[in-house]
Amino acid sequence: MAAASGTPYVLVLYYSRSGATAKMALDIARGIEQVSGIEARVRTVPPVSPTSEQTSPAVPDEGAVYCTLEDLQQCSGLVLGSPTRFGNMAAPLKHFIDSTSSLWLNGNLINKPAAAFTSTGSLHGGQETTLLTMMIPLLHHGMVLVGLPYSEPDLMETRSGGTPYGASHVAGTQSDNPLTDEEKRLCTALGKRVATLALTLDSL
Repeated sequence: MAAASGTPYVLVLYYSRSGATAKMALDIARGIEQVSGIEARVRTVPPVSPTSEQTSPAVPDEGAVYCTLEDLQQCSGLVLGSPTRFGNMAAPLKHFIDSTSSLWLNGNLINKPAAAFTSTGSLHGGQETTLLTMMIPLLHHGMVLVGLPYSEPDLMETRSGGTPYGASHVAGTQSDNPLTDEEKRLCTALGKRVATLALTLDSL
């Protein structure tokens, strides 16, 4: 889902180890592309290694390609996703965010809408804290944080994932739970909301 030249896009940037977060990213991208005049650009980040050796190919064997700073700089909006690691975002995503100082110095992301999504092994496995950890650097970049409003009825009905802080999924201890209908709809709604706001803010 790469944007054509000159077409504004929302960057869906995620890290996924077992595949659940990657599936959420695709549902978010579908929501973005329901909005006319903007596209989704889905990107991932490589795993990190405790050594300085290259441990992954320059281009992934499957799935989304790796994000570049230019992908982030040129986006009209951002949706950031990660599985939880002890209530925090995963190290590979944090490693990429830590490399964005040049964009911060130049103010490249100021006033662009941004949201977050996450997947956890259990219902109380740190979903909301993980979403909040992803929001902190976005605030430092001057981005406009976007959550899910309670006008989305699934927020009141879900017995799985879904929070006002962003989309979430309960993957299970073996990461084999499929996304529920409520989780899918909330992912789509989040993507659609960020895309709509991105076009609105672009026009100001």
